Amino acid sequence: MLGIEIDNIQIEKLFSFERAWANLPFILEGVPLTLLVAVIGMAIGLVLGFFLALARGSDQKWIRWPARLYISFMRGTPILVYLFVLYFGLPVVGIEFPATVAAIIGFGTNSAAYIAEINRASLNSVSYGQWESARALGFTYWQSIRRIIMPQATRIAIPPLGNVFLDLLKATSLAAMISVPEILNQAQIAAGRTVDSMTMYITAALIYWPLTMIFSFLQDYLEKRYNKYL
Repeated sequence: MLGIEIDNIQIEKLFSFERAWANLPFILEGVPLTLLVAVIGMAIGLVLGFFLALARGSDQKWIRWPARLYISFMRGTPILVYLFVLYFGLPVVGIEFPATVAAIIGFGTNSAAYIAEINRASLNSVSYGQWESARALGFTYWQSIRRIIMPQATRIAIPPLGNVFLDLLKATSLAAMISVPEILNQAQIAAGRTVDSMTMYITAALIYWPLTMIFSFLQDYLEKRYNKYL
């Protein structure tokens, strides 16, 4: 049976504060691109996911089924494979994207599938009486959505949407596989030149952690703000 001698582990070989501090500015250079990919990707996902949710709940089969197929495909395939298709596969047919653009498109269109299901569930959770009241007031379909339904559905959707964004923020580390110079990519470069992978990867993890905490606080703020619609 394989045993591990804890006493022989040298902590300084697991994490070197000096090397972490010396390489921290270099790794932090990846933060802007990490946030860029995550924020723009989420924005694309929110817009596309909203219309996918409406299409998914449409009475018209020619609108509903393409939306269901899109959602099923995106949720059923690994995002890393999709990134490889966008960055390495499409040039075969003459379509080329810069690495950062490919990452934004990949994360945006992939997250839209998950956001669509969240939006659909949130819209369906608003009672049908709200739609009837909007029609009684003479609102059109889009006016009902914007003024009556969306404020109530948004309150319900914020917690799961916040989780999607946090997952997306951490998943941007996969963009390192297509050479996007985000946090993990910078950490990999630092690991190669210092020959201290453990320290550099722990440093990268310690950068992701406060970033997710900041957006968690923002999620809490939005939840409290929309609680007025209870």
